[in-house]
Amino acid sequence: MAVVIKEKTGRERSAMKKKLILAGTVLMGAGLALAGCGDSSKTSDGKTKIEMVQYKPEAVKAFEKMEEKFNETHDDIELTIESPNEAMTILKTRFIKEDQPDIIGIGGDVNYSNFLDSDMLMDISDFDGLKDIKQSYLDIDKNLEFIPEDGTYAVPYVANAAGILYNKEMFEENGWEIPTTWDEFIELLDTIQASGQLPLYFGFKDTWTCLAPWNAMACDLSPADVCQQVNKGTTTFSEEYRELADKIIQLLPYAQNDPYAFSYNDACTAFARGESAMYCIGSYAVPQILSVNPDMQIDSFVFPASNNAEENVLNSGNDLQFSIMKNCEHKEEAYEVLRFFMEDENVQSYIDDQSAVPCKKGDFELPSMLDGMKEYINEGKLADYQDHHYPSEMSVDAMIQTYLLDDSENATDKFLKKFDTEWVRYNRDLIRKVQDYEKENGSNN
Repeated sequence: MAVVIKEKTGRERSAMKKKLILAGTVLMGAGLALAGCGDSSKTSDGKTKIEMVQYKPEAVKAFEKMEEKFNETHDDIELTIESPNEAMTILKTRFIKEDQPDIIGIGGDVNYSNFLDSDMLMDISDFDGLKDIKQSYLDIDKNLEFIPEDGTYAVPYVANAAGILYNKEMFEENGWEIPTTWDEFIELLDTIQASGQLPLYFGFKDTWTCLAPWNAMACDLSPADVCQQVNKGTTTFSEEYRELADKIIQLLPYAQNDPYAFSYNDACTAFARGESAMYCIGSYAVPQILSVNPDMQIDSFVFPASNNAEENVLNSGNDLQFSIMKNCEHKEEAYEVLRFFMEDENVQSYIDDQSAVPCKKGDFELPSMLDGMKEYINEGKLADYQDHHYPSEMSVDAMIQTYLLDDSENATDKFLKKFDTEWVRYNRDLIRKVQDYEKENGSNN
């Protein structure tokens, strides 16, 4: 079905610009180190200058290698890749100052949604590399659009995967089997606990880690587009998140005492040392775990949050994707940079460096700790992280932590009511915009 796209009005663009200005006013000084980049589009010897800013500081060395290799193999383009700390803060500051790079490397999350809604990204529908991207990851980006957009605005590069990491040696020694349903998972937790060993370890002192089990379980228990449905007014979080809220509480008795006293680093270290059989976290934690215990045998499985194994879905999102800024003056050269990154050899190099999941089709070698998830990755049976749709101002991670600490009888009702209330508070303008769009264009669901 064709989608009629309403052109953004000047008023809407102005409102979004004000939103970005408000978001970055206190951050203006942060971008001074990068100010002035890209003032000239040509080098002294006539090469076209292309600047990329990417947001993953842990991947600086990988990007440095990419930059060096690109410049060694291209005589007409000079690529500069900036990998600053607090990259999103610096990018927002630069956007306000109208000092934009040519390409940005960011995650598929609410920041991408806001940049797209601000009419800042180029439609790259004619980029030939898109045909090589798995449809499931392109769909994730479409699901991040506040309202349907006509076009494609990002090239998903690599994803991560989240569920349960487990100590493979411990499982083999004890004969524990991988669960495929919620009941089997609870039975496994009981079995491990009865053996005198600790089933799970949490690092809930760092509130963001509360989102790890939340996101992984939500893939089975909530619609992937639940946030869009709420914005349209067709459902509520109280309705869609109740089972999820009930089940996440049930995990606590199987973890260490007072998980709120332990950080993410503490949890990674404890799991690496064999203090728990499992760790509910994403593949992004594996390098940290292996830094403590390089010889640890880690594997993973999809979180079985429902009692229908056929409904199991992998929690996977676009961890790194590339967008070209709308005002980029050298589109073809920017495309050449993207083609370079998309070469199989370079994709594999990044996978190896970051224990990542490729968004590109092909026969890539995945990290061994993803063996238990390969079927879902290859089949594209996955759903995005719910928190990629949450506004940062809402602090959902802290809300979940507070809920987990609440032992009152009506804790779940209070939490869900607050979720609905806070969602409206921080998304009021967006909800109005979405519902206006629905009234004018009708729903395609």
